[in-house]
Amino acid sequence: MKNQELAKKLLSPSKNSLLEKFGARITFLCLGLIVFVVAMILLFIAQKGLSTFFVDKINPFSFLFGTEWQPSVKDASGTPYLGALPMILGSFIVTILSALIATPFAIGAAVFMTQISPKYGAKILQPAVELLVGIPSVVYGFIGLQVVVPFVRSIFGGTGFGILSGVFVLFVMILPTVTFMTVDSLKAVPRHYKEASFAMGATRWQTIWRVVLNAARPGIFTAVIFGMARAFGEALAIQMVVGNSAVMPTSLTTPAATLTSVLTMGIGNTVMGTVQNNVLWSLALVLLFMSLAFNILMKFITREGKRNYAR
Repeated sequence: MKNQELAKKLLSPSKNSLLEKFGARITFLCLGLIVFVVAMILLFIAQKGLSTFFVDKINPFSFLFGTEWQPSVKDASGTPYLGALPMILGSFIVTILSALIATPFAIGAAVFMTQISPKYGAKILQPAVELLVGIPSVVYGFIGLQVVVPFVRSIFGGTGFGILSGVFVLFVMILPTVTFMTVDSLKAVPRHYKEASFAMGATRWQTIWRVVLNAARPGIFTAVIFGMARAFGEALAIQMVVGNSAVMPTSLTTPAATLTSVLTMGIGNTVMGTVQNNVLWSLALVLLFMSLAFNILMKFITREGKRNYAR
């Protein structure tokens, strides 16, 4: 009898194993919930965005490559002017230029914080960069409206509203993101890389330039792509300084528009189910595809970086 009770106790699950199974079920439940929510968001945006082409019979080619955006105006055949190319180009130009300007500053700050003066970089530069992260987008927009736009107007002429003002605002907004991710990439470089470089007689700058930055290149590229994704999806701040004119950008100082600025301005002024509303969801679908493309590119660069470290 005692042997049977002892065997029963040994074979019965312990309290820790029950807690472990419960925790695993909760984890999988949360994971399933996240996947479900993301899938529903994708399906909802896809259903609304594709209605422009399947319900309203708008030509996808003319939508993506058309240069006139007047949803309330129709041509002789009764088709509204729904060319999204000006907004797509505006978003790409603002994103690329802001990333090009922010990258050298971010790399320089990261090198100073990790290689040149880690002590003073952590005390002085890091809190300053962290402060930029906590500033709301609307504050950036107001600063751009009161400072950047008059500055561009006085230097380059025109109204001051345009792609150049948006580039200056987004440059400051994505700088902390690119800087901190670059710092993490530089810290992840194995220490023996630098020690081997110094042992071969290289100077500190040669080690930083030819060894550390070269080894951290995949991580830096990932930081830049992440910053571009952040800039591409920014809405409020860019809307306040870009001018919101849905025309083909011909100059950096003329008013333009981006996908996000048109969405934020128009989504509350349309009726659900109309062509004007569906086409805005189509713009949101394009924005979603671009965000997915940025994420895929980041995954690819990260994977290539891991392969290089493995070699």
